Amino acid sequence: AGRDGEVRHWGVIRNTPETVARLARKLVERHRTVEFAYEAGPCGYTLYRHLTASGLACRVVAPSRTPRKPGDRIKNDTRDAVTLARLLRAGELTFVWVPDEVHEAMRDLVRARQTAANDVRQARAHIQMFLLKHGIRYLGKPWGFRHRVWLADRRFPHPAQQLALQSYLNRLDQAESRKRQLEEQLAELVPAWSLAPVVTALQALKGIQLVIAATLVAEVGDFSRFASPRQLMAFLGLVPSEHSSGRRIRPGGITKAGNAAARSLLFEAAWSYRLPAKVGQAMWLKQRGIAQAWRDISWKAQVRLSSRYRKLVGRGKKSNVAVTAVARELLGFVWAIATSSMPAPPKASPM
Repeated sequence: AGRDGEVRHWGVIRNTPETVARLARKLVERHRTVEFAYEAGPCGYTLYRHLTASGLACRVVAPSRTPRKPGDRIKNDTRDAVTLARLLRAGELTFVWVPDEVHEAMRDLVRARQTAANDVRQARAHIQMFLLKHGIRYLGKPWGFRHRVWLADRRFPHPAQQLALQSYLNRLDQAESRKRQLEEQLAELVPAWSLAPVVTALQALKGIQLVIAATLVAEVGDFSRFASPRQLMAFLGLVPSEHSSGRRIRPGGITKAGNAAARSLLFEAAWSYRLPAKVGQAMWLKQRGIAQAWRDISWKAQVRLSSRYRKLVGRGKKSNVAVTAVARELLGFVWAIATSSMPAPPKASPM
């Protein structure tokens, strides 16, 4: 898509470094200045790194933000390429932040841990559904040591049912073991990461432990690219949606855009603020070695968010709605700590 004229489709090439480099050389010889763009997908950033290493401009597009015609029901590679070229020329595309290779590796690890956590939840759900079908209930706190012993003592009249329950229990043990191993490996690798200071600083906040802090940093990346906390809230889909027309304003639930894993962990951390503000023994031990400035922000967050939760619930709001509002404001404190603890970029060496 040149500056003038209609967008042209050149054809299909093989997805190999040599073929891409050959096409890039032809386009540069003909047009001098060339900019490439492609949609983010399962192939990662290999093409981006290959082109940028050759000194070429390349942008990775967010597919969820690409404008689509509501009535367009025909989709193929040719139409997608032409559409991307037109939108790139018009400046209508939204681009994603591309991490470096080390950051991408840490992101892969936290996502593997998230997958293991999902496997644990699914295994527990299958056990609960199996027991519910047979009218068996546990009245105590679930998934603790006593509950596990209680599950091991269950007996069924038919051997097939006993084998089925044991299969579900074995699956749960394997999933919990994988999750535990990944969390241990994450704890070993974080200190050598360039963004380890940010991970440590975020743990000053109540409800944010190593796993949540590392996941937020890995998924968000450079917090300083957001000029304000509101931009970060919108990035993670925590701002209210709206469907208004004229003078009629119709707000809705949160947009749920952006990274779902980071958003769900923020909700998990926000539940801690339903309790009164307090620095208990565990939190006091966790904050030792963390800068006083970040501990001050953490205490300010406790006082504000605990009061916010009580006020919302006192006005009749549901607890999950109140926690959503707390999670949105908690993200503002996360942004404040992360931007102040981001390591400075390396200085360019003199020529």
